Amino acid sequence: MSAYMPNDALPIFRALADPTRLRIFHLLRAMELSIGELAQVLGQSQPRVSRHVKILADAGLAERRKEGSWVFLGLGPDACVGPLFAAIDDWSRDGEDVWAVADRARLAAVRADRAAAAARYFAEHAEEWDAIRSLHVPESAVEQRILSMLVDAPIGRMVDIGTGTGRMIELVGARAASALGIDRSPEMLRLARVKLAEAGLTQAELRQGDMYALPLGDGSADLVILHQVLHFAQHPAAAIAESARLLGPGGRLLIVDFASHDLEDLRSRDAHVRLGFGDDQIGGWFQAAGMGLDRVEELVGDALTVKLWLGVRGQRSQLKAVS
Repeated sequence: MSAYMPNDALPIFRALADPTRLRIFHLLRAMELSIGELAQVLGQSQPRVSRHVKILADAGLAERRKEGSWVFLGLGPDACVGPLFAAIDDWSRDGEDVWAVADRARLAAVRADRAAAAARYFAEHAEEWDAIRSLHVPESAVEQRILSMLVDAPIGRMVDIGTGTGRMIELVGARAASALGIDRSPEMLRLARVKLAEAGLTQAELRQGDMYALPLGDGSADLVILHQVLHFAQHPAAAIAESARLLGPGGRLLIVDFASHDLEDLRSRDAHVRLGFGDDQIGGWFQAAGMGLDRVEELVGDALTVKLWLGVRGQRSQLKAVS
């Protein structure tokens, strides 16, 4: 039985009875948008748009999520919005509303603004990233190894912690039943939205959150990825334990990071808290978090070696090191 009983229908249809709210509902179907972006598309003030959004959210048709000083909007649960869109699509077969055409054009402008902001950010930081990348193996090789390590089982519900620009979702998300990226930085999440939209992964969800206190319930994921994140952690064991909490029995945690090294300038120049990790270190943290270290692989670069550690919830360690 649906979670949405007949007595929920009245606020839903009241919310959609307003033309502006119906336009917002359609826009959120295309992509997540901030209040400011919605105001830009609709040509209305942010306070007015916020009032409309509150009514949609109260009816379960939209969900609000705060990221820094911004508030992003997405659609409500599919059990609620899915039947409504099916009905709207059926009613709209004879022609498209003039507002929908105009809104789509303005939405394209919002996408262009996001892409331009992303390009500026990448240009400003390219030298920093290129300097680190030159020390280890190409990312393409790392990504091929990631794919090979995950090929043995379905991806299921994927959570990418410290998602950054969303590259892991871009790489693996199409194979996942659902994909969620979490990052503390609102700027990074905005970049991720641009990249994932360009890749056609508009249904992937992005949230602001802390890797020590993830906004998800126990057992809510089948695969968790920490890609080049752990060396920024003040407390890696706690980050691993929190990641493991999301996994049910048989769930997998993939950590991609550097092997132990002595490049102190990465600590001072690039804010690396930890200078890589050893297999025994990761294995001990996995064991404490109720996981077994299933497999270890490494890719040796000029100055840095990239390691991949795959842990399985509820499994004993069976270490397999592959170079």
